[in-house]
Formats: sequence, C-alpha cells, structure tokens
Amino acid sequence: MCAGADSFYQHSRKRVGARLREVGRFNLGKTVSNPKEKQFLNSVWVKSVISYVTNRQNGDGGYAFCQEMDSNAQDTYYGLSILDLLKTPFPNIKQTIKWLHDFVPDSYYSHYYVSKALELCGEYPDKKLCDFLLSFQCSNGKVGTVDVYVEVASEFEVTLMITELVNLADVETDREKTIDRLLSCQNKDGGFGAHSHSNLNSTYHAIASLSNLGYPVKSLKKVLGYVRSCEKPSGGFTVVPNSSYPYMEHTYYGAMTLDLLEENCRFPSQTTDFILRCQNANGGFARADLGISTFENTFQAASVLQKLGFIESGTTIH
Repeated sequence: MCAGADSFYQHSRKRVGARLREVGRFNLGKTVSNPKEKQFLNSVWVKSVISYVTNRQNGDGGYAFCQEMDSNAQDTYYGLSILDLLKTPFPNIKQTIKWLHDFVPDSYYSHYYVSKALELCGEYPDKKLCDFLLSFQCSNGKVGTVDVYVEVASEFEVTLMITELVNLADVETDREKTIDRLLSCQNKDGGFGAHSHSNLNSTYHAIASLSNLGYPVKSLKKVLGYVRSCEKPSGGFTVVPNSSYPYMEHTYYGAMTLDLLEENCRFPSQTTDFILRCQNANGGFARADLGISTFENTFQAASVLQKLGFIESGTTIH
C-alpha cells in the first residue's frame, strides 16, 4: 500500500473510532462524500453487523438477539438471513442444522422460521412441514388471513408465510381463491388493510403474498401511489400517510413493496442516513435511532441498504 493510501486509512480509522466513542453509532449516509472513505466505512459497518450476529450464537448452534438468552427459531432464521445477505459463511453450521431439526414447531411462525432457516442451510423441507401445510389447508380450506393482534405485523402476515412455505415444499393450494380474497382487501386509496383502513404493513404482506401466488402485482397501479404517500423526503417510510416518524419495519415494508413493483426509493441517501442512525455500538440495528438492537431490525436494515446499493452485492466479507 502506498504512503498516501496508508495515511488515509489510518485517518479514517481514527475518525470511525472517535465517532463510535462519542455517540456509539455509525452515521455513514449523506455526510460521507469521499468514495474511498465510504468504501472503508462500509467495510467497518458490515464487519460490525457480522460480529453482532456471530457473537450471539449459542453453543447449541441456535441464535438469540440478546446474549445469554436461549436459542429461538425466529432469531436463528434472522441471524442466518443476515449472514447470508452479507455473503458470510455460517459458523458451526452442523450444530445449527441439528438444533433446527430437533426443534418442535408449534405455530405458523415457528414452522416458517425453522423451514426457512433450514433452506438457508441447504436442507430440503422435511415431512413435518408438508404435514403441517396439508393439515392447515384441511382446517382452513384456503390460505387466508388472521385477526390482527398487538404482536402481529398485519392481518396478511400469516398468509405471506404460508405462501412462501407452499412454494418451498411444492404443495398444491387453491391459489385463485387466495388471490381473490387478498384483492378484495384493497382499498380505494390503493393500499391494503381490513375494514377499509390501509396501512403499509398490510400492503406489503398482501403484495408479497400475491407475488408468491404468481399474480402480476405491477398491474395494481394504485398501490404505487399509496406506498409513495408513506415515503418521507427526510428518509424512511411511515406506516400510514402523513404520519410524522419513520420506523425500521415500515421502511423495510415500503422499500420491499417498491422492489416488488420494480420501482425505487425516491430519497435513497436520506433513507440510508436514517437507517444508519439506527445502528447501535454493538453493531445491531434498532427500529429507531433510540432503542435496543434486534436481529429482525438488523435484517430489515441490511436488506434495505442492499436495495439502495449501500452494500455491494456479491462481496464476501470475512
């Protein structure tokens, strides 16, 4: 390395260290203009995320977003998803696979997280998943919606999970009936939601479900207008139009819906800046600029940053 480059990187490291000591966060968005500095900071950011995830793998091979907690299916799925997105090999993968196979799913959610985690590990769906999907369809008649409770992101979240699992396990289902039911929940403003009340969470889960079922979601022209109405010029997305503050999950739902519609964010640098303000000193991300890191929010942050081009695709970080 030439003397000038070495001097630059030493200077950058000092700046990063000082910034971390001062505020405990990375802030690598629109304020960073030098391409070489941004590339270096990008590498630091990615490594900090990888460290956050790998330091929270338990001895049994599973993961938990908080150290010294028992492994759980959701965090194991999101931990693997983050590492996969960042092109990082899974540590102790044999132990992780064993933990996943030993886990006994008892809900839609645990079936989803375990099956998707096994897929990331290169494992095929097992008989437990096929039996669950068949029994689910027998009891429900179709892939439908569920009532919305506080802990559920939207009334279509389970629908999205089941449509992904149906495709994963190659199980036959009445796609047309499910499509019709989802389309009946589109409102006049273009968004989706029960009882004629649209929100971005429901809109994403409905559009992603329709896409999984093979429906041409780009033909739903009014959806784009609704998603745009939730996009903030200052960065991020809000759950409904005219809401004041964006959160990580809503930003993820907005950016991913635009991606399904083959559209891009209108304010990429501002959204990047918002997301990076949500990173904590431990490397993980919270749902806002004040809050605890979680694997789910970290996965959402990394996914959007990749869509925005902040993370270079195909790059392996060790």
